[in-house]
Amino acid sequence: MSLSGGLFTAALVLAVLGLLPWLPRRRKRTLRPQPRRGWSGRLLGALVLGLALVLAGTGALLRQYQWLLADVPVASIALRQLGSQHFEATVVLGEDPPRVLELRGDQWQLDARVIRWTLGGQLAGLPPVYRFERLSGRYAEPAQERTAQRSVHDLREGWDFWEFRQRWLAGLPIADARWGSAAYLPMVDGARFNIALNPQGGLVATPADPRTELLLQQAGW
Repeated sequence: MSLSGGLFTAALVLAVLGLLPWLPRRRKRTLRPQPRRGWSGRLLGALVLGLALVLAGTGALLRQYQWLLADVPVASIALRQLGSQHFEATVVLGEDPPRVLELRGDQWQLDARVIRWTLGGQLAGLPPVYRFERLSGRYAEPAQERTAQRSVHDLREGWDFWEFRQRWLAGLPIADARWGSAAYLPMVDGARFNIALNPQGGLVATPADPRTELLLQQAGW
């Protein structure tokens, strides 16, 4: 089960429990007056419902994130050269369908954001979560990087938990975030790469086949 799925399930259970004090009791046929449900029970139910809404909202904001438990393969990139310092990259992120993106430069770079929970979440056993941020092309020469045509592709979709946290919950010690180690390697025609992410938030790119290893050797890597 994904992180957001687990939060939605917990929110549903809490919502059911929170609604119980508000449901009318079934009246029994008796001459004795039935005791009314106290406001203390309804207040507790309202608090539980509020917690359910918080969990459901958090699950919606974290829907793009995945559990990060160990070194896991998370992406692949295949390159085809279109011209001088101009490439077509076929990118597969997790189980998403392939994306075809154009990159300019000598190297490709992939960035991911990792969210780490503060002490309370760590003691509860919550592992870090991650999502991809961007794929870009970069030039080997810094001078050309400043003047040549850039290519940056945003891999994010919709609202993000970290943006929500920074805007509305910045004063609460909920989570810490940092960029994972950006992975970058040369762009060579016909090269294929696998990208893995470790629990410390580090992206690691490796050649996907012997041919790519040979191409990197020929490129001086």
